Order: sequence, then C-alpha cells, then structure tokens
Amino acid sequence: MRLDIHLTEADQSRALRADARTGLTASPKWLPPKWFYDKCGSELFERITELPEYYPTRAERAALTAHAADIAAATGAKTLVELGSGSSDKTRLLLDALRRYGTLGAFAPLDVSEPALRAAATAIDADYPDLDVHAIVGDFTRHLDEIPAGEARLVAFLGGTIGNLVPAERAEFLSGLHAVLAPGEWFLLGTDLVKDPAALVAAYDDAEGVTAEFNRNVLYVLNRQLGADFDPEAFTHVALWDAEREWIEMRLRADRDMTVHIGELDLDVSFAAGEELYTEVSAKFRREGVFAELSAAGFAPLHWWTDPEGRFAVTLAQAQ
Repeated sequence: MRLDIHLTEADQSRALRADARTGLTASPKWLPPKWFYDKCGSELFERITELPEYYPTRAERAALTAHAADIAAATGAKTLVELGSGSSDKTRLLLDALRRYGTLGAFAPLDVSEPALRAAATAIDADYPDLDVHAIVGDFTRHLDEIPAGEARLVAFLGGTIGNLVPAERAEFLSGLHAVLAPGEWFLLGTDLVKDPAALVAAYDDAEGVTAEFNRNVLYVLNRQLGADFDPEAFTHVALWDAEREWIEMRLRADRDMTVHIGELDLDVSFAAGEELYTEVSAKFRREGVFAELSAAGFAPLHWWTDPEGRFAVTLAQAQ
C-alpha cells in the first residue's frame, strides 16, 4: 500500500482557523460541514447511518448492490478512484464487481483524514492482496490533480456528499474533475433524491438525537482545536427543508444571549438568543438536474440507477 499526503495537520489547522474567522464574523454566521468530521464526529456519523430515519446509506447500498455488475460491465475500469472515501465500506461492492469482471488492478481512495484513510486503505490492502492500493490524503475540492494516473479510471463520489456543495461549488468541482480525466474515463455519482419533506427532515433530526449531537460536535471541535469556550448544550439543533432550493439546512440556534471567546483567533463572537449558525446544506436532486449539471461540466450521463424505492440514485457518466 502507498500513502501520499497532500494535506497535513498543519494545513488543516490553518484552514480551520481561516474558516472559523470568516464564518463566525459573517452575517448570518456559518461553518463548513467538513469540520464535523473529527474522530468523534466520524463515529457519530457512523451511528447516524444505522438509524431507522436515515435512509440514504441503505438506499445507496441497495442501488449499488443491484447494479455494481452493470457498472463493471459498462466501464471495464482498471483503476477505481474514490473521493471522500471514509471507510470505503460500500466501495467493496464496486471492487468485488470489477474484480469479477476481470479488469480491476488498482484502487485510489482520497480523504481528508489521514487516520481514517490509513485504516480503511490498510483493510482494503489486506482483503484484496492482488490490488495496488494508492491512498491520497487530500481534499476533493483542492487536490483533484493529485489523483494518480491509471488506465481506464472510474472515479466514484458516493454518499450524496455532492449535496453539501451549493450549485456554484458543484459546478466548480465537476469542471475540475472533468479537467483531470481523459476523454472516455468514467464518473459514478451518488445523489439523494427529492422526496416527501417529512422523510427528509426526519433523516436529519432523528428521534434519538444523534444528528443533534453530531451537529453540535462542530462546536466541540472549535473548543478543542481553537481554544474556544462554546457551551454546545446552549445550542439547539435545527433541520429545515428549503422547498425553493430543494435542500435540507442544518443550523445551531443559540438558546440565550452569549459571547464566545476563541483563544487561537483572539476573537470574541456574540450570539443573540435565537440567532442561528448555519452548519450544513444537503441538496436533494432530480434526474434532469443531475444530468444538466454533469453535461454542463463536459460529462455525458449514460446510466441512472436507483434503489427499489426510488430514494437514491447513482449516475454513471463518461468524460467527453
């Protein structure tokens, strides 16, 4: 196994300081969702994926289980690249299908967390000893040009993570990805679909309160890493469906007036009672919108598959 590091802890620390200063002095206040995912946040998200209300992980797995063989046959990929790989759990469905098809020789996962990536890549390396595993510590919004060269590459971006980007960010990401792929190479995109708002809100505001804990964890991250003195329990988790933009918004609502000091930034941030800190959007998609965004970036969308209930889609597109 090979591990290339293009994003160090020092890089992450500088980025967190910059995002915290920019977002917490803005109006309205905001923080990027990538800061949820320290060790505690990643563990909380794994719990979320097992909740009865949180259907996306199960629905995407069902779609991949049903169509992994179709993906392998359509692409004949020799190198599988995964962006935002995390545990690479669902990815094994693709690895197995491509191996059965007889083409796969290399796997290149990319993730911002070196410990999580190292653990996942080591497990893949052990379970697939004939596979060349080349892991990349990097940010998919900044390090697409670090994707290793390979023959007949298939880039997978799963989990509906693209929904965390607003439309302008999605366009920039898709164009950037297209720029590093050769004509004829492949892109597999996972997108959560527009559905009953009640089901959507429940997926982001579960009865057990795990998502609320996950949302507040971003404040613990600022406390631990930037010497802030947030009282996370003084913020209420809020999940709302924006019907016009067709996305879920997650926010943290201050329960009282307070001033928070962020030691590493020498910054005092005031919150009024009821003021909301925006922490995540999670866009939901329709087929025509996915195809339009891919086409605008230079991809030809060729296949659209969903789980049996039509809740989540995987789209296979080819770079033109």
